[in-house]
Amino acid sequence: MKIIKYYSIIFLSFFYLSSANSSDVDIYKKIDLFGEVLEKINREYIDEINQSESMDSAINGLLQSLDPYSSYMSPEILEEMQTETSGEFGGLGIEVSMEAGVVKVISPIDDTPASKAGLKAGDYIVKINDTQVQGKSLSEAVDLMRGPVGSSIELTVRRRGEKKALTFNITREIIEIQSVKSELLEENIGYIRLTSFNENSGDQIEKQIKKLKKNKNLNSFILDLRNNPGGLLNQAIRISDFFLEDGEIVSTKSRKKSDNRKWFAKKGDITDGKTLLVLINYGSASASEIVAGALKDHKRAIVLGENSYGKGSVQSIIPLKNRGAIRLTVAKYYLPSGKSISEVGVRPDIEVNEEGDNFKIRTDTDNQLNYAIKLLNG
Repeated sequence: MKIIKYYSIIFLSFFYLSSANSSDVDIYKKIDLFGEVLEKINREYIDEINQSESMDSAINGLLQSLDPYSSYMSPEILEEMQTETSGEFGGLGIEVSMEAGVVKVISPIDDTPASKAGLKAGDYIVKINDTQVQGKSLSEAVDLMRGPVGSSIELTVRRRGEKKALTFNITREIIEIQSVKSELLEENIGYIRLTSFNENSGDQIEKQIKKLKKNKNLNSFILDLRNNPGGLLNQAIRISDFFLEDGEIVSTKSRKKSDNRKWFAKKGDITDGKTLLVLINYGSASASEIVAGALKDHKRAIVLGENSYGKGSVQSIIPLKNRGAIRLTVAKYYLPSGKSISEVGVRPDIEVNEEGDNFKIRTDTDNQLNYAIKLLNG
């Protein structure tokens, strides 16, 4: 363990050469203590350990102690993530975070293996196949869920309101995300379902709105953001702007005041001011909450459904020298009213509980959509 001792000497030398205050003293004592603990683990632990993996876990533990969305990505994990953001990848089709040591489902994506199997927003994944999630980092848990297309995986889930754990057997598939679907309901309601905010979402929604407007009987719109885990901020701003004439859409506040930003709507409501109703549920997160919150605050839309997830923070991918990166929370979103979304979410104007497990257009079990249609048609 010469290397560890060498680093300890460097840290201590730096301490004595600097005019550090008392908090610096504590920091360097902790760094030295960490080296001592790692040395003892290496010497005394019952099994031989991989020190590189242990250091990765320590770094990840530090980041995840900050909030559920900050994490460490090794070079391998970063490369996999960059591949996945291309829009087509093998997997289950769920957006996840870490909470209380287990994986929490933010939202299952429409028409993916996870949504078809019945996973829901707010589910806690406690076991992946035969491996307990407790004690694993988020990246380790995600790695366990990855596998060849066509292979199966068993997830053990704890769900709110259920006394017993639920088991789901899911077959991995190629995930192709189609973010926008639309249909004319009741011959007068333009229904738009947005499942994520990707690079093409704004263009697709604009195209669908123009298509729906060709119907002369059209008098209202429903924007369905249920189980939409979010995505690109610029798309959330653009889509909000489609329905607004002016005013603030969203702002971000950072540690440095110079990094604070605000975004405003430009003149021109492409729906011509037609009645708008927005559907949300617990699976509506991040960019979905920005859109729903902005339209609610400006009284441009009636928001119906359940309280949203409450992911109101901005993460930045910061590269590291080892070609890995850290995902770090650098700011928080604030609605035009000045309220933060973080851990609070957007409260609907009309609260309607969810019954249907999926969001196919107009099903008998879809309480929220059927209520919205009745509301619009008086």
